[in-house]
Amino acid sequence: MSVATVEPDARPALPPSMVERMTLILDEFTARSTRLTLEEVARRTHLPRSTAHRILDQLVKLRWLDHTSFGYCLGTRSLSLGGGGDDHAEVRQAAAPLLHQLSVQTGLVVHLAVLDEAEVLYLDKVGGRFAATVPSRVGGRAPAHCTALGKAMLAWLQPEEVEERFAADLERQTHLTIGEVGLLHQELNRIRARRGVAFEKGECFSQISCVAAAIRSPEGPIAAISLVGDTRAPMEKVAPLVADAAHRVSLELFPRTSEPRTARRMSASTSGEQNYSAATMERLVVAGQTGSWF
Repeated sequence: MSVATVEPDARPALPPSMVERMTLILDEFTARSTRLTLEEVARRTHLPRSTAHRILDQLVKLRWLDHTSFGYCLGTRSLSLGGGGDDHAEVRQAAAPLLHQLSVQTGLVVHLAVLDEAEVLYLDKVGGRFAATVPSRVGGRAPAHCTALGKAMLAWLQPEEVEERFAADLERQTHLTIGEVGLLHQELNRIRARRGVAFEKGECFSQISCVAAAIRSPEGPIAAISLVGDTRAPMEKVAPLVADAAHRVSLELFPRTSEPRTARRMSASTSGEQNYSAATMERLVVAGQTGSWF
């Protein structure tokens, strides 16, 4: 007479305390840029969906997590534990769906960054397998003068502000890095002529090329979005996507109907509309092809 073998439950036992369950959920948010849906949280933690939803609601109310249209992410209380807080939550939330969309459309790595003195500070990084080969990380920094992100934002500062941020001789990362402030001003003029589209090829890292555009308020640049590929990637073809994404985030954060009239005049006189057709963008890119930066 055989005895039936009872298979053990493959599902791990639920932690008995609420603190342990909350910790289980928070442990899944491994980076500042991590965004998870309710279903992803439940699947990763093996918690029942209703339990995960109830705990997530509490974590949002207590500001350990934020809940956006693109999922759950770390909240101000979690981020402040490292001492820095998160002064950029609004732009991160507005940009998140577009960063994901750009990554899906192009298969490239997408960055969101802000300008901090003479450096860029990475707020988000989205991408597939190629992301591991791009030497950047959320919370990391890079010199602004040799990144497309940095140049896209510097282009909308007054020349005096640019010079205040840099010494006469700029630190070189590669043999293609711009090494003088005068040359940097020339590059920023080319970027303004292309309505804010900035390129970088091998200037910061020898095997990396980027295209970026700034997210702008009536007062100036507040952040920038970039697409990143290797040096063989035809970044001019994806430039309109980056420009459009940055423009859409700008409009969401600063609707033109709410801008002061004087600010709208200033914006129009310096840049014009950023709503490009593919043909217009191609002409702008070709017009800037005068140096080794592209």
